[in-house]
Amino acid sequence: MLNVLRPAVTRVLTPLGRALANRGVSPDVITTIGTLGVVISALVFYPAGHLFAGSLAITFFVLADLLDGVLARMTGKPSRWGAFLDSTLDRFGDAAIFSGLIMYFVLRDEPEILLAAVALFCLVAGTLVSYAKARAEGLGMEANVGIAERGERIAVILVAAGLSGLGVPYILAVGLWLLAAASAITVVQRMVHVYRQAVVR
Repeated sequence: MLNVLRPAVTRVLTPLGRALANRGVSPDVITTIGTLGVVISALVFYPAGHLFAGSLAITFFVLADLLDGVLARMTGKPSRWGAFLDSTLDRFGDAAIFSGLIMYFVLRDEPEILLAAVALFCLVAGTLVSYAKARAEGLGMEANVGIAERGERIAVILVAAGLSGLGVPYILAVGLWLLAAASAITVVQRMVHVYRQAVVR
């Protein structure tokens, strides 16, 4: 879904990318700032119960995930190091988002341990989704399949948390349960896809 939207978002970010490129800003700097913004926003706003403000702040910094790629193309500096840095720092951002939500559930006056556990499962399953793809590519195969890639997972949790912060009842719980199921299914889809490439052929 987000891959369809990516070209439109890239066009919107192009003028900003051009301005940054003219000032000699490195794509790696944008990647790092974006991750720091996500981590700080998630770990400050979410545990304090400011779900809507936190989701807005995180969304702003998540856009750096697209801006660094735009900037790399404009500066002619796309690199394997940049790709590695981007993917690695993405894991920090994901961990911060779900850790912030886990703290939110645990630190409430009436802790919601079940939802904290579901959020933890989403974090672990999301990491497995990314690992399955990386490991497959390391073995010379590909695993770019599944119903819940990183973009979709982040979009779901940010929308659910943001709407919950606006007072929409049960939306965060529903979002987490759906995300947990979708992430688990995606792990299985990628395992089956790699199995077919490695064994069936």
